[in-house]
Amino acid sequence: MIIAVTNQKGGVGKTTTCINLSAALALMGKRILLVDMDPQAHSTISIVKNPGDIEKSLFDVLMDKNVRIADVIARSTVPGLNVAISRISMAKLEPTLIGEFDGHYRLRDALSEVRGEYDYVFIDTPPTLGLITLNALVAATHILIPIQSSYLCLEGTDDLLETIDKVKRIANPTLDIIGVIITLHDRRTNLSRDVVDRINQVFGDKVFKTYISKSVKLEESPAYKESIFTFAPDSIGASQYKQIAEELLERGQN
Repeated sequence: MIIAVTNQKGGVGKTTTCINLSAALALMGKRILLVDMDPQAHSTISIVKNPGDIEKSLFDVLMDKNVRIADVIARSTVPGLNVAISRISMAKLEPTLIGEFDGHYRLRDALSEVRGEYDYVFIDTPPTLGLITLNALVAATHILIPIQSSYLCLEGTDDLLETIDKVKRIANPTLDIIGVIITLHDRRTNLSRDVVDRINQVFGDKVFKTYISKSVKLEESPAYKESIFTFAPDSIGASQYKQIAEELLERGQN
């Protein structure tokens, strides 16, 4: 299963979800690859100790067919979780690939060489709906959408769903939304509860039963190059991401 974690709004917890959901599944014994397609490279920086030891990055893989994705995969600080690393050079990808007839298919083709080695592949995407995100959607079998429980949470959602429909029509007809995760939730406020109701009205049973609460520990763990499960194993964030992982496994079986 290849899961693109995407939402064109920034600050909704895409990278936090990629790292900690991947880590939860790895700790359950699953073989996980996290593909960092975000030019900010936060997934890479957060859980790979020495990414500079690898000469090339995903940018090189997508630009040069002689560079294999296996050449840019590093072990993370989580056993069983590997990362295809990104660098700021990824920001040059879109203007470089515009006009290339196979520009949307580069990631799909690259992943075809290694997807059989992993139970789950997660793709961390930038907060845009440009060519990088389109590569992720074409390569993916499923989409996971983190949505922050804030007043403007659903802003831009129509554009995302429209883009998904276009990708399904043109390039990836079996692409499916596996779920929506509500993040940065503060159950103490009436606003958060109202927002959750709105999200459930729009997405129905696609919404995961477990919500991810606002958490200082989740914010701090990347600075120590750790997932929440080693940084604060008894925290609410660790418990919630473990529950999300269990829900994902259940959905994957249905």
